[in-house]
Amino acid sequence: MAFFDWMHIAERPTLRGNDVMLRLPSGGDYLQWRDLREASREFLTPWEPAWTRDELTRHAFRMRLRRYHREARERSGYSFFIFDASGKRLAGGITLGRIQRGVAQSATIGYWMGQIHSGQGVMYRALDLVKTFAFDVEGLHRLEAACLPSNARSIRLLEKSGFRQEGLLRQYLKIAGVWEDHRLYGLLADDRPSRRAHAL
Repeated sequence: MAFFDWMHIAERPTLRGNDVMLRLPSGGDYLQWRDLREASREFLTPWEPAWTRDELTRHAFRMRLRRYHREARERSGYSFFIFDASGKRLAGGITLGRIQRGVAQSATIGYWMGQIHSGQGVMYRALDLVKTFAFDVEGLHRLEAACLPSNARSIRLLEKSGFRQEGLLRQYLKIAGVWEDHRLYGLLADDRPSRRAHAL
């Protein structure tokens, strides 16, 4: 069962449950983030935009933090770091981004996982918390995620999490310096089993 820290929920939400804890990153996370990203470089770079020369510097991290916290204040996006249940060991990150209000009530999911933590179900549990936060706290109607057709791990994660493939986005994102097609996956608030059961 998910537990949400409601103190300053609009700016600094903390999500706990399923042996993981999610929160916005802070300056004190820099060294652990840098080391995990560096150790996972070969594992991550085939699936991400090309890393800049200063990708792992403290200055670049500070710029990320400013953007993350501004978006959280504006409720336009939440970039969470994923920790173990104790909140001490960093495993990866997951973003609820590009939040659209009004008639759309939608957002985009993105994520990355440190290589040492991959294949252990950590991202599945983190995504489950973010889905609950998106639908039950932020009141969103639709979540979208896109992944490379060759990214079998990501495809399995999304399908196991209830996302449905909806189409192909041509040259959607520039990954590792190349414009790549992506599979589009979607999940509606009404797709969740509990919601379907209430509707019957």
